[in-house]
Amino acid sequence: MEFSSRGRQRHARLAGDRREQYPHSLQFYLEPPTESISLVEFESFAIDRLRLLKVVENLGVSYVRSSDAYKTKLEAELRKLKFPYRALAEDDYEARRKDHISHFILRLAYCQSEDLRRWFLQQEMDLFRYRFNELTENLMQKFLEHVNLSFEAIGEDLKNQLANELIASTPGFTQLKVKEQMFYKVGLADAVDLFRARRVYIKDGFAFVPFKEIDVIVLNNYRTKLSKALALTARSLPSIQSDERLQPLLNHLSHSYVGPDYSIQKNTGKISLEQIDALSVKSFPLCMRQLHRALRESHHLRHGGRMQYGLFLKGIGLTLEQALEFWKKEFIRGKVDADKFDKGYAYSIRHNYGKEGKRTDYTPYSCMKIIMSNPPSQGDYHGCPFRHSDPELLKQKLQSYKIPPSGIAQVLELVKGMHYQLACQKYFELTHDIDDIGFSLNHPNQYFTESQKLLNGGREPKKEFNNSGNFQQKNNSQESINSSSTPASSNEKADTELEGLEAYFTED
Repeated sequence: MEFSSRGRQRHARLAGDRREQYPHSLQFYLEPPTESISLVEFESFAIDRLRLLKVVENLGVSYVRSSDAYKTKLEAELRKLKFPYRALAEDDYEARRKDHISHFILRLAYCQSEDLRRWFLQQEMDLFRYRFNELTENLMQKFLEHVNLSFEAIGEDLKNQLANELIASTPGFTQLKVKEQMFYKVGLADAVDLFRARRVYIKDGFAFVPFKEIDVIVLNNYRTKLSKALALTARSLPSIQSDERLQPLLNHLSHSYVGPDYSIQKNTGKISLEQIDALSVKSFPLCMRQLHRALRESHHLRHGGRMQYGLFLKGIGLTLEQALEFWKKEFIRGKVDADKFDKGYAYSIRHNYGKEGKRTDYTPYSCMKIIMSNPPSQGDYHGCPFRHSDPELLKQKLQSYKIPPSGIAQVLELVKGMHYQLACQKYFELTHDIDDIGFSLNHPNQYFTESQKLLNGGREPKKEFNNSGNFQQKNNSQESINSSSTPASSNEKADTELEGLEAYFTED
């Protein structure tokens, strides 16, 4: 270590050089970070950004993006996770550094499939839109110059000459607004969306864009750059996959979950086997309700179903003894006799509870795990019904559960937009007769716990109100968020812990 004044001056100079990397709180993420960071910091940054993007997704469906409630809640999350939230702050180097590095880490993790790329791109777009629109006009102009998007502002003479055309072509503009607003001369290729929506005046191959609409052009530019970058990163995957330290982390991040550890049973033994049928109707998410019904009807579940449902039941409080009794009673009603069950299935259930093999106490599957891995095939009942079911079959299932037509339409709209966890949240609201679920749903056992709290008076339904006192909920037909799921972050126990367990469930 250096303690001399010369050493301190050198350190300050280096710190200054590093701060020059982030002259603005906002960026297009064009240059990857080059510094070395620890694996602990690597995962910590990535997890926090996943949490942030999850909040962005949920707020985007629940609120109008320009509303005060949306802005307030998103700023609170940015502050809590220590990401840049004040464009004018000059001492937020660490926040800008975290923002830069975490974006590139998730870019690596989420370039691995089309669904992951689509989800990541949309959430990053929504986050960028919010942060860009929070800039002052002066800072917006500086940012545009920084990213080489310096569009030519038209002079007052030309603006006065085109005043009538600008008023007629720009929705909501009056003579006074045209006089006050700055207009930019933008190439038509950069303003295609505004042209299609008939929101700008076109002349000689140029669009005359008011300053308030410039965010559309900036966002399109950002989308193009990020989409291309994700595709290029995907091509580099073979070299990344050869890194034995990095690849497991990236795989885990794209299937990750952070929340309560449902392998730690708080209600162990408090649920009787006789209650399960009633609970499956009142408090099971659709995926587990589907598995329970299939088990009762066929007296058997295949490998994937036993894994998913067995760990869920463990998480809601079934003891090992109850689980053995539950599965045995059901299986011997089918084609499995008691001796075959004891020899072929009992070991796997004990292993599930950490009583056999390497004595690992396995964690129930999160929504992300269910959605992203091991899709069901013919004869299987596991998986996520919102992700893996045919829409028409899903509609019939919801009808059989007495979901009203308007509610079914909302669920199917979310499914169409690939908002599978949000569709499950809507199912929760419809089956519990509440307006707003009040939490982000990331785990089937979370669904069960929140349902029981609500039914037993343990929590009040949370409703958001706008300034007029009316419940504010965004129309799902608005610009949707493309998502194959909603990742939240990393559980302490990696998915690899389940690999050993799955080997014991291979017998059908």
